[in-house]
Amino acid sequence: MINPFKMFFPRKMVGIDIGTSSIKVVEVSRWGGGKTLENYGEMKSGSLYKEVSGGTQKGSNVLSSDLIAKTIKGILDEAKIKTKAVIFSIPDFSTFCTSFDMPAMTEKEIPEAIHYNASQYITLPISEVTLDWKILPNNPLDKNSSLKVFLVAIPNQVVQEYQTLARMAGLTLYAIEAEALGVSRSLVKNNNKKAVCVIDIGVLSSTINIVDNGFLKKSYSFNFNSNQLMHVISSSLGISPEQAESIKNNEGLLHSRQDIVKMLYLLIDPLLVEIKSVCAEFLYAEKKQIEEVYLTGGTANLPGLKEYVAESLKKPIYVTNCFSDFLYSPILEETLRDMGPRFSASVGVALGGLDM
Repeated sequence: MINPFKMFFPRKMVGIDIGTSSIKVVEVSRWGGGKTLENYGEMKSGSLYKEVSGGTQKGSNVLSSDLIAKTIKGILDEAKIKTKAVIFSIPDFSTFCTSFDMPAMTEKEIPEAIHYNASQYITLPISEVTLDWKILPNNPLDKNSSLKVFLVAIPNQVVQEYQTLARMAGLTLYAIEAEALGVSRSLVKNNNKKAVCVIDIGVLSSTINIVDNGFLKKSYSFNFNSNQLMHVISSSLGISPEQAESIKNNEGLLHSRQDIVKMLYLLIDPLLVEIKSVCAEFLYAEKKQIEEVYLTGGTANLPGLKEYVAESLKKPIYVTNCFSDFLYSPILEETLRDMGPRFSASVGVALGGLDM
């Protein structure tokens, strides 16, 4: 986790995920061995983006920082969140994740070696990015086994933008973290020794993450996104995007018109092919089968999706709830279960702050 400022260990932390469809804010705390959901808030963010030329391309929407800062302030005030320490989740299209092996070496030698190796994988000059990495566990009986490194690179410009945003919102930036790390932390528990595939379906892109023995080992980004499904429904029925979005969320793959369902299948099938390819690659490299598949992101609750993915992959499929291990009012049970897939990134980065 990239931490540009040093602070004392906090008892509470705010996690913020600035998504294309909404801004999610959570405040969590850790008291002893327990975790508590203190507060949360969400606001649709579509109006906070300014369209620029080529608006259909990923990342071509430019954040209106002033409006987003004001929106974050509004969410904090509405949810009565007083904690100032914040960690931002950085979307996959603003980060670069890779993994590689290095020869065994001393802990002191690792940073220099990682910077040297990073230049082979990252297209931007190393001087223009901020690096974060994790050394993955290897065979404890083999002292000479290679080091397995999971590397994250974030452009310095992106880091500076989030520093500015935190300041404008009246918050203290504790850290920023790649979305894939936050999502994996919130959904796959440390005591889960299985190999898990986490599929995060977003509005602009999707990621396929492989978590093994509690550690994120691989992260792949793909162009499939939920907007594609909405546009198919909109064009087929001749209705507005807003109406199509409602139909997508409420009917999805269970829509009464089979021609629409077939078109949705055609969009989803390439993602399933990619998932099978990623799982096969992991099996070849690690000699280990993916045992479970988790669906997350706003589209995880798409009616019929869980069943369709299960039929295709022939594996147990779960729509996971990132709030399942938290203490909260029982009256929120149904609400949190429904919104859980959308909040996995913000919850995950906030938890990371409590563990630092």
